[in-house]
Amino acid sequence: MEQNQSLNGTISQEAIENCSTLTLIVSNATKQGLRDFNARYGELHGYIAVSVCLFGVLSNIANITVLTRKNMASSTNTILLWLAVCDLFKMLDYLLFATHFYVMAPNDPNRPGFGSTDFSWICFLLFHASFSIVCHAISIWLTIALAIFRYIYICKPTSGVYYCSQERARFVVLIVAILSIVICVPNYAVNTYDVSRTPKNVTSVLGSEDNVTTYFYPRPRNDNTIEKIVLQVNNWLQAILIKLLPCFMLTTLTLLLVHAMHKAYRKRLKLKSQGRKAESDKNGEHNRITRMLLAVVILFTLTELPQGILTLMNIFVQCFTEAVYDKLGDLLDIMALTNNSVNFILYCTMSTQFRTTFATIFCPQRPAPTARWLKLRIVKSQQVDAEFLEDTDRAKGSTGNNNGHIGSKCASTASEDIAHSSQMPTQCEGRSIEKLPILVECNNGNASHTHGYYPDHSHV
Repeated sequence: MEQNQSLNGTISQEAIENCSTLTLIVSNATKQGLRDFNARYGELHGYIAVSVCLFGVLSNIANITVLTRKNMASSTNTILLWLAVCDLFKMLDYLLFATHFYVMAPNDPNRPGFGSTDFSWICFLLFHASFSIVCHAISIWLTIALAIFRYIYICKPTSGVYYCSQERARFVVLIVAILSIVICVPNYAVNTYDVSRTPKNVTSVLGSEDNVTTYFYPRPRNDNTIEKIVLQVNNWLQAILIKLLPCFMLTTLTLLLVHAMHKAYRKRLKLKSQGRKAESDKNGEHNRITRMLLAVVILFTLTELPQGILTLMNIFVQCFTEAVYDKLGDLLDIMALTNNSVNFILYCTMSTQFRTTFATIFCPQRPAPTARWLKLRIVKSQQVDAEFLEDTDRAKGSTGNNNGHIGSKCASTASEDIAHSSQMPTQCEGRSIEKLPILVECNNGNASHTHGYYPDHSHV
């Protein structure tokens, strides 16, 4: 969120017009166009923001509800869960802000920017100016952590399981939250408020004080040298650690993920050509997960990159903040709000497991669809597994029904074989799972059967 930028000091229009550096970059016609756009869009921004926030609150509650299910437990979903929590807090905070300072704002030409006659609302505004920045910093760095986790998992699938565990994901979330709070400490110190008294349009016989309206409005602390230094440090910290560096990292990680997905796609084609369909399907599922996470990262990049460029201009171009950045502040806010609210749509459209779990929770009467992530991997074999026969014979030894192989009467004993063998453990990809041989037919004394395996869950 960019609301802290709205607390900057006010420079007169004449001073803005006389900024020589700004004139070289932005023409007078452009500056006038930005002023007109800000005035017209400002009338609609409150209603649009409230609508987006209401949808965002509901969608992020749904995200949290689904991602906290036991079957959704994974390192990726741990990060996505706390990203949804952070987005929910931002939505609730901005919903109050937009409702009071835009939708319900009094139509008073003498009212200072974001001014309020109620002191409690100016306290909320100062809280909002810092809280929104902290939440935004946490969100963007969690998105970076998400991209890094996925890239490690794709490039190093063996060691990635160790390095990208749920415990490490929780630790990363905690570190990101603490560092984001620390980074924004200067922002807590630079914002304060002032008082403006303007005459009312009506006269009163009760005294002159009744003819004055008192407004409390926000402003930055820049009354002395120390406060000006703190303000400059705050601008640099936000520009580098919340805008420019995250934008650079998101762009780089996006390119790396695209390259890794291309390599994974070629590997999948190679596995298919070798007849290893089960491994190919597994790679395909991981690619679908990566595509969804890549969409989250790209959306964040498209939202943050313009803000990063504009923040850089704020530092090096005199008067750029007042002439350009503040005029686009509402538009930048609505872009960030939209980004925080559409993850639910991405999850539902690109993750079968998320969609299935959501339907199970919120539509219990609806028949549950067969989820792709729950389908059994089928491996056909013309020879009966020797280990399976040996264990089955031992199980039947007490009844004297020991068979070296299954003959022509195998169909009648299929269900019994399954009952005896369903408890036999086996090892698959380093995990203990159950092996369920299912007899289907007999040919020349040999039985064809399938081996059903519980799925290797690939979450969201």
